[in-house]
Amino acid sequence: MFRIGHHFVSKSVSFLLVIEFLILLGSAYAGAVFRFDVDYLFTAKAANYSTTALTFAAVMSFTMTALGMYQGGMRDGIRSTVLRLMPASALSFGILTLLFYMFPDLYFGRGILGAVFLIAALAIITVRTVFFESSKSKFLRTRLMFLGAGRIAAECSALAADETFKHKYSIVGYVPTGVEPAMLPTGELISLVNESVMATALAHRVDEIIVSVENRRGGMFPIKELLECKLKGIKVTDSTAFFEREANQIRVDSLQPSWLVFGTGFDQSFLRMFCKRTFDIVMSTLLYIVALPIMLITALLIVLEDRGPVFYQQERVGLGGKSFMVLKFRSMRNDAEKSGKPQWAASDDPRTTVVGRFIRKFRIDEIPQIINVMNGEMSFVGPRPERPFFVDQLVQQVPFYNIRHSIKPGITGMAQVRYQYGASVGDAIQKLQYDLYYVKNNSLFLDALIIIDTLQVVLFGKGAR
Repeated sequence: MFRIGHHFVSKSVSFLLVIEFLILLGSAYAGAVFRFDVDYLFTAKAANYSTTALTFAAVMSFTMTALGMYQGGMRDGIRSTVLRLMPASALSFGILTLLFYMFPDLYFGRGILGAVFLIAALAIITVRTVFFESSKSKFLRTRLMFLGAGRIAAECSALAADETFKHKYSIVGYVPTGVEPAMLPTGELISLVNESVMATALAHRVDEIIVSVENRRGGMFPIKELLECKLKGIKVTDSTAFFEREANQIRVDSLQPSWLVFGTGFDQSFLRMFCKRTFDIVMSTLLYIVALPIMLITALLIVLEDRGPVFYQQERVGLGGKSFMVLKFRSMRNDAEKSGKPQWAASDDPRTTVVGRFIRKFRIDEIPQIINVMNGEMSFVGPRPERPFFVDQLVQQVPFYNIRHSIKPGITGMAQVRYQYGASVGDAIQKLQYDLYYVKNNSLFLDALIIIDTLQVVLFGKGAR
C-alpha cells in the first residue's frame, strides 16, 4: 500500500491498472495492424493515430474503473472479469461514438474499432487470469503477527482474512498479552520465543506486527521490544491505522483522541479549500448541464403521479453545526411524517411513491442539491448532511460524531458509496467511520475516486433504499 494525497492505494491494483492501460494502448495499434498492415501506421491517415489510441485507452480505463474493475474488493475469475468487461466495453463504445462525432479526426473506422475491442478483451482476460492466480501464491503474501488476542485482534483478523480486500495476508498467529481475555481459538495463539516479541517475530518470519491491544498502560505493554522490531525492519502498525489502511475507516470504538491530534491529515489549508471550492463549481456546472434533461423528466413524472410539489426542502446540519435547507426531488408522500416526528429511512420504505422509489435507487433525488453547492452550503463530495433531530441523538451516543461537521457536507460521499442508507444508530456509526476517514484524508484525488464510485451506485442502484 502507498499513499496519494493521504489516501491509501493498493500497489497491486495500481500495477494492474498501469499494465492494462498499456495493453489497451497496444491493442489500438494491434487492431490497425490486424485490419490493414504495419505500413498503415505510417500513412497520412494514421498521422493522428497516437491521439486516437490514447483516447481509446483512457476511455476504456475510465469505464473499467467506474464499473469496479479496480476496486480493492474485485473478484477474481474469468466469469467475473467478463461480466464487468462487457458493460465497460459497451459504455466505452458509446462514449467513443460521441467523441468521434464531436472530433472526426479521432475516428477509428468500424473495422479497426471492432478488432481493437476484441484484442483488448482477450488480452485483459488473459492478464487478469495470470494476475489473480499469481496473487494466490503464499510467497507474495505479507506475514502478519497480532500482538493481542482480544476483541480488537479478532476484528483486525477478520479484516486481514477477507480475501476481497486489497491486500493478501498470511496470519502467523496471535500473541496474548494477559491484560485482556482471549477471543480467538487456542490453536491460533502463539507463545513468545525466549519471552521476546523480537525473537518470536524472527522465528515466524513476520513481515508486520499489528498492535491490537486495548489496554496499553502499565508495565505489561512491550513498547521497547516493538521499537526493537521496527529498528530491525519489521513493520509495526497500530490497529487503528490498520483499519484505516485496509477498510478506509477510522474505528470510533478503539480510537484515541491523541491519534487524531498527532497523526497526519485533516488538511484545512487555504489552498485545499480554494481547490475544493473550484472543483465544486466545475463539477456542479457539468452535472447540471448533463442532468438537465433527466431533471425535467423527473419533475414531470412527480407531477403526473400525485399532482404534488416537485421539490422538497428539509433542514440539515452543515459546516460548523449550522443548519441549512437542503433541496431534493420529492420521493415520499406529502404526509410522510404526519406524526410530526422525524423517522429514519427504512428498506422499501412504504412512504415512498412509485417515482420516488426509482429516483432514490439511482440517486436522482439528490441532483437538485447542485443549488446548495452553488450557494456554498454544500460541497460536491463530503459527509452527507443529517437532520438536526438525529444529530442531537448521535452526538450523545456516538463518539467523535461532530468531527464530520468540520467540513462542508456533500451531495455524495465515501459513506454513500461504501454503505447503504442509514436506518439506525448502528448504521450511523458505520457511516461515521467512513466519514472520519474522508475528513482526515480528503483531497482532490480522493474526491475523484468517490465520484467514480458514485457512477457505480447510479448505474447499478447499489445501497439505495
